[in-house]
Amino acid sequence: MAALNDLLPKAAVRLDVRVADWQEAIRAAGGLLVETGATTDGYTAEMIRNVEENGPYLVIAPGFAFAHARPSPAVLRTGMSWVRLEQPVEFGHEANDPVHLVVGLAAEDSGAHTAAMAALAQLLADPATAQALQDAADTEALLAVLAGPDGERDDRGQEETVREQAGDERRAGNGRRAGDGQPVPEKAVHKILTVCGNGVGTSLFLKNTLEQVLDRWGWSPHVTVEATDTISAKGKASEAVAILTSREIARTLGEIGVPVKVVGDFTSGAEVDRILRDTYDV
Repeated sequence: MAALNDLLPKAAVRLDVRVADWQEAIRAAGGLLVETGATTDGYTAEMIRNVEENGPYLVIAPGFAFAHARPSPAVLRTGMSWVRLEQPVEFGHEANDPVHLVVGLAAEDSGAHTAAMAALAQLLADPATAQALQDAADTEALLAVLAGPDGERDDRGQEETVREQAGDERRAGNGRRAGDGQPVPEKAVHKILTVCGNGVGTSLFLKNTLEQVLDRWGWSPHVTVEATDTISAKGKASEAVAILTSREIARTLGEIGVPVKVVGDFTSGAEVDRILRDTYDV
C-alpha cells in the first residue's frame, strides 16, 4: 500500500490559493493531479460532477473537503493533491462550511491508498497538527508536518504497527472488558459499514476513525468495518448492524433496513465514540 509521502509530491501542493467558489477550489486540486501525472483533465470534471450529483458530502470535517470521484480511465495512477485556500469558500455543507483546505484524491482502485488515508485521518484528527498544517509558511514546512516528528514512515512500518495493534486487540478480547472498560461482545460477528458516494475516499476516513475507537474499546476483534459506496451498501446492508455516513449520503440511501447513523466530522473520535455508544446502548 502507498504511504502518504508517496502519493503527495511537493509539486502537488499549493498554499494560499485564491478561488471564487467551490468549483474553482476543486479545479485547483484537479489541476495539480493533472500536472503531476495522476489524472487527465476529465477527472477534474468528474470530481465536480460528484458534488453536483451527491451533494457536499466530501466536506468531511470543519473546513476540510476531500475531493475525489470513482476510479475511471481518467485516473492514470493513484495520487493526491493539497490546496490550502487564501480565503475559505462555501461548498453548501450545513455544518462544516466554509472550506479552507481541499485535498484531491485520484485512486486506481479502492485499496492502494488505504495506508495514506489512515495516516492523513490521524494527522487531521489531532488539533495541534491540523493547526500546524494551516499555519505552515511554505510547502516544505507543510510536508515536514505531514511527515511527523520522526520523519516519513514507509508502509512496512505502518503495517508493523497494525500487526502490533492486532496483537493488543486479541489480548484485550480475552477478558470480559477491554479498552476504556466497555463490555466486549462474545463473538466477532458484527459488521459496520462506512459509506460514501464512491467507496474510495471519505468512507475510508470514517472507517479509520471508527477503527481507532474500536481499538480503544478493545472491540476490534469483534467488529469489522467495511468502507463502501452507496450502491454496494444497499446490497450489503443486511450483513451490517449499522451504517455510518454523511447526512447527504444518508438521504441517498433512504430506508434500507438497518440503522443509518449520521456523522458530521469524519475525523472526530469523540463524535464516533458517541454514535457507537448509541448503536450498542452502552
